[in-house]
Amino acid sequence: MPEDNIPTETIAETESYQAWASQEPDGETVFHLEMGQVTLHFFKEEWDEFLQLIEAIRKSTNGK
Repeated sequence: MPEDNIPTETIAETESYQAWASQEPDGETVFHLEMGQVTLHFFKEEWDEFLQLIEAIRKSTNGK
């Protein structure tokens, strides 16, 4: 988990994965996706695009 002096908020979590956001000292919100031993870090614009990708995947695989 991140340093104690940086405010964080858990967005969602499962048994194996966690998504959380941190408010960086420069005012930027950074989104983090922890998947096992891998953590991906996204700036706001990247996070929005990632969520669009996930939604597209969900739509294309719905019912499969």
